[in-house]
Order: sequence, then structure tokens, then C-alpha cells
Amino acid sequence: MPTYQYLCNACDHAFEAFQSFSEEPLTECPECKGEVRKVYSSVGVVFKGSGFYKTDSVAKPAAAAEPKPAAAAE
Repeated sequence: MPTYQYLCNACDHAFEAFQSFSEEPLTECPECKGEVRKVYSSVGVVFKGSGFYKTDSVAKPAAAAEPKPAAAAE
């Protein structure tokens, strides 16, 4: 269940609420009964593995993509 952050417009009381996606957002401050608003913040995203670079999606030339035969040992 996601945690949402709220801030009261009247008394600046900040609080968190556990709510499901289907629940309506809170509208009333538990401290002063004033109007509240959701606080949005950035989310940290970490991409792991290969394939997340601009150059990874570029088509490679056919000559460079083909494996070259190994030199014969003499």
C-alpha cells in the first residue's frame, strides 16, 4: 500500500497516510481540520544492467557485427 505525504494549507502540519490506489485523497487536516494538499517529490530510479544507453539502441554496421574468424595457429 503506497504512502502519501500531505501538507495542511492552514497550519503547515505535514503528515503521511497509507492509502490504496482506489481511495480518494484526503481533504482535511487531522490537527486543525483545514484543507490539505498532496506533496509530490521525486522518486529515485536506478537502472541496472545493459541496454540503457543511447548508443545501445543504434543499429551496428553489418561488417562490425559479424564475428571474424580466428587466426590459424602456426
